[in-house]
Amino acid sequence: MLCWLRSFVLPPAACQSDYSQLAYEILFEDLDSNGDGVVDIVELRDGLRNWNSAFDSNSEKTIFRAADSNADAGLDFEEFVQYLQDHEKKMKLAFKSLDKNNDGVIDASEVVAAVQSLGIHISLSQAKDILKSMDSDGSMTIDWDEWRDYFFLHPAKNVREIIRFWKHSTIIDIGESISIPDEFTEQEKKSGVWWKRLVAAGIASAITRTCTAPLDRLKVMMQVRRSKAGKMGLVNEFKQMIKEGGLFSLWRGNGVNVFKIAPETAIKIGAYEQYKKLLSFDDTNLGVLQRFIAGCMAGATSQTCIYPMEVIKTRLILGKTGEYSGIVDCCRKLLKTEGIQAFCKGYVPNLIGIIPYAGLDLAIFELLKNYWLEHHSKNSVNPGIAIVLGCSTVSHTCGQLASFPLNLLRTRMQAELMNKGKEKIPMLQLIQEIYTKEGKRGFFRGLTPNIIKLLPAVGIGCVSHELVKLLFGLT
Repeated sequence: MLCWLRSFVLPPAACQSDYSQLAYEILFEDLDSNGDGVVDIVELRDGLRNWNSAFDSNSEKTIFRAADSNADAGLDFEEFVQYLQDHEKKMKLAFKSLDKNNDGVIDASEVVAAVQSLGIHISLSQAKDILKSMDSDGSMTIDWDEWRDYFFLHPAKNVREIIRFWKHSTIIDIGESISIPDEFTEQEKKSGVWWKRLVAAGIASAITRTCTAPLDRLKVMMQVRRSKAGKMGLVNEFKQMIKEGGLFSLWRGNGVNVFKIAPETAIKIGAYEQYKKLLSFDDTNLGVLQRFIAGCMAGATSQTCIYPMEVIKTRLILGKTGEYSGIVDCCRKLLKTEGIQAFCKGYVPNLIGIIPYAGLDLAIFELLKNYWLEHHSKNSVNPGIAIVLGCSTVSHTCGQLASFPLNLLRTRMQAELMNKGKEKIPMLQLIQEIYTKEGKRGFFRGLTPNIIKLLPAVGIGCVSHELVKLLFGLT
């Protein structure tokens, strides 16, 4: 639309100047579908979608807030022109800031440099794919006309917001644990969308954990069993749990597992933002390694704060029918029989396990996704939901394999003193004991249900998150 408009109403000599009055009139009339001389928010939304599918669902709201100077819920021609002229000046500044060599065009290397200024790594081929979305003449460079046409009615105000738009629209991974959102835009913070996204993610997590709770309990039961004798299949293990406590016993401990989602997420995100500021110094240039360190430190902080809940969850899962009446009763009995130190058991291996899990998960997800983009994508830098889910599943599995022995040690230490007469065993001694009595395979007890749980967890989490986002009006 805008490219056609430029060639139709502007003479070649005007290509480096603002749009003419006639161009603005044609744009306004195209938006004003009912011809009443005023563009309302519905007409603006429909117009943006017809012109460019890259606009998100809130673009029209952002433009309307900035352009509707008299707050009458409608844009007249004067307001429309004023907004576009002001916005064009901002886009001119953004263009010049990206055109580092001042040659009048933006090439792929300048896109890479701009994106890296925010700590986001992309390859040269990915930068070229970004250019293709704006390149109308096939030159693989972007001049001012192409840049202006592409961002003419996009609500981005500066280079930083434009780069965020590229990051969102191309699904560029930015190198931190995928369970921690990198950052919310200023628009999301002001509109309150950020908390809706967190609540939606929390509800989806609760649904996922509840659906996979029987497999989680089975994993813990198998981790704690130490003898080689009495090996049982997964089906027989399920039958034994149902025989001992009934069908609902399969969800024992799930309540505290769901309850800890909110504080864990809140602490993790808050800590992550603070650690990013500490590591970046100027809060702008944050590399992949810094984000990884910030993610690990945030995970360690949140785990430290909610770790007593982890111990309670393990004890509830392993407890016999009637042993605990609930979370409070379990907490009270632990304090009475084992003291406050009971809530710290297994903390060290749990903390150490964060590093291999987060690191391997991140590295393999990056490797698989970038491999697909380099070798199998044609003209797109968006892998699509199926590829992202596949990469996530494989990377999570590898992370689980790397950290599982430490996860087992944590569970064994959390379960100590449940059997009368057992004394507390130091971590190194416990490692030696497992290796001596059970061999190397002893460190991977319970891995099978954990792996089986992974695929449905990813699928259920994805579907439930999309459904919950619809309920909250998110896209």
